[in-house]
Amino acid sequence: MFNKIKLMMANGNDNKSFFDRKNNKDSSGGKDPKKPDGDFDWTKVIKTVFSWGAVIIAAVIIMQFMKTGSTNATEVTFDVYENFVNSDKIAEAEIIKTDINDYSFEGTLKTEERIMMNNQSVKVKKFTTTLVEPVIQEQVKIWNQKGIRYTFVKDSNEWLTIIVGVLPWILIIGVWILFMRRMQGGAGGGSRGIFNFGKSKAKMISESNIKVTFKDVAGADEAKMELEEIIEFLKEPSKFQKLGGKIPRGVLLLGPPGTGKTLLARAVSGEAGVPFFSISGADFVEMFVGVGASRVRDLFEQGKKNAPCIIFIDEIDAVGRHRGAGLGGGHDEREQTLNALLVEMDGFEQNSGVIIIAATNRPDVLDPALLRPGRFDRQVVVDRPDVQGREGILKVHTKSIPLGDDVKLKTLAKGTPGLSGADLANMVNEAALLAARKDKKKVWMTDFEEAKDKVMMGMERKSLIISEEEKKITSYHEIGHVLVALLTPGSDPVHKVTIIPRGRALGVTTYLPVDEKHTYSKDYLEAMITYALGGRAAEKIVFNQYTTGAGNDIEKATNLARKMVCEWGMSDKLGPLAYGKNEEEIFLGREITKHQNFSEKTAQEIDAEIKEIVTACMKRAENVLSENIDMLHKLSLELLEREILDAEEIDKIMKGEELPPVRRSDNGEDEDEKIDEADDKKVPEHVQKLMEDKNKRSSEEGKDSKDDSSR
Repeated sequence: MFNKIKLMMANGNDNKSFFDRKNNKDSSGGKDPKKPDGDFDWTKVIKTVFSWGAVIIAAVIIMQFMKTGSTNATEVTFDVYENFVNSDKIAEAEIIKTDINDYSFEGTLKTEERIMMNNQSVKVKKFTTTLVEPVIQEQVKIWNQKGIRYTFVKDSNEWLTIIVGVLPWILIIGVWILFMRRMQGGAGGGSRGIFNFGKSKAKMISESNIKVTFKDVAGADEAKMELEEIIEFLKEPSKFQKLGGKIPRGVLLLGPPGTGKTLLARAVSGEAGVPFFSISGADFVEMFVGVGASRVRDLFEQGKKNAPCIIFIDEIDAVGRHRGAGLGGGHDEREQTLNALLVEMDGFEQNSGVIIIAATNRPDVLDPALLRPGRFDRQVVVDRPDVQGREGILKVHTKSIPLGDDVKLKTLAKGTPGLSGADLANMVNEAALLAARKDKKKVWMTDFEEAKDKVMMGMERKSLIISEEEKKITSYHEIGHVLVALLTPGSDPVHKVTIIPRGRALGVTTYLPVDEKHTYSKDYLEAMITYALGGRAAEKIVFNQYTTGAGNDIEKATNLARKMVCEWGMSDKLGPLAYGKNEEEIFLGREITKHQNFSEKTAQEIDAEIKEIVTACMKRAENVLSENIDMLHKLSLELLEREILDAEEIDKIMKGEELPPVRRSDNGEDEDEKIDEADDKKVPEHVQKLMEDKNKRSSEEGKDSKDDSSR
């Protein structure tokens, strides 16, 4: 009947009742959902042993009572027995051998006699007593003399003898079976035993373990729409099948790490209402050859038994990498596993009702045969969220957090461009921890800002000892970035600058894009290179020397310029051509023999063009700072005093407004401190000379302009 129902499902009939029965079925397949596969239930074994033991003991006791009650004989002492024998009152007797040296004498009197027992008068017709081995021969002679009819009977304990003889063997066989089942991973078909390496490690997600639904997922609306359609197909297939639609075989979730691919799969398990199997790509391959392929086959067998169902394979690139990659020959175990997966997904035998959902952040390394329609019919991109998506993610993660009145999630969303869902969840958690550390009852905006700086720029390293000279150089370096970014058209606005060491940097400048950018113009890229080199330009102008602090800036500028020339065709001299191989797809074996696809002359031209772009941007940064040297000094000294400047404070300084005095803590009390300008705002001698030269040049230029106008 089950096969007929599956056949009806394949033919496109209305299977709503079938799905209802499947949904109402225990999602654990009859197993305890709390007990993982492969764990042997010792409690059940102990209960079984004790139950059968109690039954056997009860049977023995009942049989003993039945045996004792069937004789109706009165037990007498040996003296009473001798009196009956000597008085010739015994008519017949039955002697039963009960033990090695004991005999039970059961006699019948000729007439009923009354005797005294325990100070009471008792009538006796049948009686019994115990005789020992030494007196039995003597008693036999007396019985013969008195003419007593007697017989010797062996006690019938055959059933007890059989049990005593068989019980050790039963125990041995039972212990052996227990050990064998334990070695094989238990009766539940677990995967931890030595004989069950070929079993799949997929875990069936039960309804009791489901805590995530689509309401808990934000920032991936398109992916949710695709997956909701899959779930709707599972719940109501006739809606699609009546128009000739077929259920998709597989859905591949693509996207950077932390964007919520696994979370989406967990939400599908919470919404689907059908059996949901979860397994990692690394769970297929282990030490033995053929284990991966065997586990793939076992996984799909489980899926067919529970169809319709969903199988989720996380990090599928562990087994789905491109075949033929790698050095050397021989048979690759990973390729064998991939071949088995390809056949099971879309081979000679159709797997109707089994949907595969896979997730990876490396789609470039997957085998083309795995990505074709019929195996993965849909490829859903789960990218980093935009402003609205980030706001939705923050709302989801702040549901259970008491927020202060000044918290604006929209502002936080705008200030966290490029962060993934996992980064935002981490930021919210850090804000809650910071507020709890300060014994606050709510999480305020200042906590979120501090957490955002910690996530985006790194942890503050206040314990790092830096000399005053290094602080001054760092201050000018960071203000060089700020000033060039502010005065270069097309640059991103500056959000915050600090000279407090964060992470591995002595100072950090963060920028806040006005809107989300998906394509970048040549002017914007040149502006990025220019303000990246602003720190180095400030060091050269003010201190007339270079430091290692600009190493990361130079690396970023060079990489941007190289991509402009080699990938994006932004060089007028070299034209719209792509040069070099794609370094993002590295396959040892596929690319180890790949040669440079341009000549040495072209390579020299590429290097010259990259150098020209970076050098031009460096000169541009130097010109901007030289023309605004006064503002460079003013901003640098303010940053040196305050250690942190935000966008509002920078804007006030640029407009010539005075900032409020710095409030510092002294003996636990806040008070205003006036900074001694002679000490803290002292300008180096060579800087004063530069300023004097600039003022002199300005006055001379003004004089020349007056002379020109008079002429």
